Amino acid sequence: MVSTTAAIIASAQRTGGRLLARPGTSGRGPVGGPAHARPALLAILAMAALLFTWDIQHSGYHAFYAQTARSMSESWKGFLFGSFDPGNSITIDKLPGFLWPQALSARIFGFHPWALTLPQAIEGVLSVAVLYRAVRRWAGESAGLLAAGAFALTPAVAGLFRTQAEDPAFTLLVLLAADATLREAREARLRPLLAAGIWVGLGFQAKMLEAWAVLPALGLLYVVSAPAVLRRRLAHLAAAGAVCLAVSASWVLLVTLTPAKDRPYVDGTTNNSAISQVVGYNFLTRFSSLGIDAKDTGSVAAQTMAGTVPKGPGAGHAATQWAKMVGPSLASQVGWLYPAAALAAVCGLVWLRGRPRTDPLRAGFLLWAVWLATYFLVFSAGAVGGHTYYMGVVAVPLAALFGAGTVQFWRAWRNGSGARTWALPVAVVTTVVWSAVVAGQYPTFLPWLAPAAIILGAGALALLTLSRTDGAEGARRRVAVLGLGLAVVAMLGPSAAWAASVLDPAYGHSGMGSTGPVSTWHHHDARQRTLSAPPAAGNAGGKAPKSTDGLDEDQQRLLAYTRAHQDGATYLFATTSWRSAAAYILYAGAKVLPMGGFTGAAPTPTGAQFRHLVATGRLRYVVLGGVVTVPGRTNAEWVRAHCIRLPLPTSRLYRCSPRSAAALP
Repeated sequence: MVSTTAAIIASAQRTGGRLLARPGTSGRGPVGGPAHARPALLAILAMAALLFTWDIQHSGYHAFYAQTARSMSESWKGFLFGSFDPGNSITIDKLPGFLWPQALSARIFGFHPWALTLPQAIEGVLSVAVLYRAVRRWAGESAGLLAAGAFALTPAVAGLFRTQAEDPAFTLLVLLAADATLREAREARLRPLLAAGIWVGLGFQAKMLEAWAVLPALGLLYVVSAPAVLRRRLAHLAAAGAVCLAVSASWVLLVTLTPAKDRPYVDGTTNNSAISQVVGYNFLTRFSSLGIDAKDTGSVAAQTMAGTVPKGPGAGHAATQWAKMVGPSLASQVGWLYPAAALAAVCGLVWLRGRPRTDPLRAGFLLWAVWLATYFLVFSAGAVGGHTYYMGVVAVPLAALFGAGTVQFWRAWRNGSGARTWALPVAVVTTVVWSAVVAGQYPTFLPWLAPAAIILGAGALALLTLSRTDGAEGARRRVAVLGLGLAVVAMLGPSAAWAASVLDPAYGHSGMGSTGPVSTWHHHDARQRTLSAPPAAGNAGGKAPKSTDGLDEDQQRLLAYTRAHQDGATYLFATTSWRSAAAYILYAGAKVLPMGGFTGAAPTPTGAQFRHLVATGRLRYVVLGGVVTVPGRTNAEWVRAHCIRLPLPTSRLYRCSPRSAAALP
């Protein structure tokens, strides 16, 4: 934040108070820009890298995603299909694209928590850089620096790129799509627009239909502002849309065309369909609060899904359904700049309405305003729960609008005439007051934050007012620039303070991507999904060893026994749920067969399939107990009736004979 503010002051001083570089100028980086631009950008990227990688060696495992990443690193079949278990019996309950970088990292560096988190941190730094480039191309150098700094200092962003979740890769990919579209909207060339379609399609592999929510903003930007006749614009959009659809559908098509016997079962579904997983389980069921029923799509029931019941204070009430984005648990993570961004969107569109259709500055405000409104509406209507990492895609337009809006407000202030002059003071006052309200919801966390923001904001207003009094032009300009710098600190300070909490071990490793005290509300939920690193990390590089570090003595004894008596079976043993199999897959890479998938409602293996595995000798042992899924319950009854319980302490281990299963229909 300090480097960004310093860059603003330097730019304002060197341009005689005209902060904004020529808007809409094309550029691939700070080359040829002001002398301070490159050092400022490098400082922002270094700050982002610090936030995203601090104490990364003590990252925890996300109990579901980390196991899938390990299974994907064990075989290329598991890698391609996103297998939850090394035996490739069932997929993860999402498309596996976001885990491909993590699985590759595990193959290169060995399976460690930091090896899974490292790709996310890299994606985060790249996201900051791409946002800077996109905003710089659209609104100038200073706007780009402000946007990059604001984005990196958003609490949800600081937490997001420290997780093993889907959104880091997704956020980077849609940012790349926006950058390509902004360039294409200026030049009306097809190639960048096709690239945008590819980026959105790849974003689909990370976050499925949520990636398509960015298409209205990108499409509207191009059709409104590209310097070409309407027929050509529509033809370009159709071509880019076809590319986007083809890339988006590639994995779904692969799974659909692969015989079921040659691939894992598709989790989250009752019909083993990738289409059902994407459309039903991961889309329609997210809107069950609106009365949408996805049962007929082949999806498991919505109430069985993890994360559909919101977590945190005030969650789960119908009255807060449409207010969750301004509620304390999400506003404190992403919403500190709501007032400044909203004012920037309105002023940017209204002030520039008389410009030509192809004006790039107005087009950019349209892009980010529609982007923000779309995702704001989607997340307000859908189930977000405690998944703070969803908010990364909201932080993008907020930061972009804040950066360009601050520059526009400053120019209006320096011009010193008309109602537009008041935009900068209004942005400062509303943002600081809103920040004080949000911070006031957490009186025991950084209790000085709200008073400090108010004092800084008041000081900024005083300096800006003083710059309008009589005196030498140079002196008044310096006072105004100082007031601007203080205003930026006042508006960004509360967000930065929350983001900096990731440097504290007490807040730095939330599995949900939250920072500050909000992460403590999700502690129980995160504990169900996040496991600590094992006492010993194994080898320093290469393929992960078959280490049992992280298993207790009884688990190690069970693992050793089943390995010694595996007798050529495909699976060491079966469990009644993925949670019962979790530790064995995570810490030992064991081929354990989980039943029921993530929700416990996926009908795999069926009773007939289970008995066939036993009859053919592919499965000899079953561990009962723990969380029991629907298929686990059915198969457990058969196991108790037909298999022999072994006298291993603290484990309900049963040995099943192929003969007993083969005799049954």
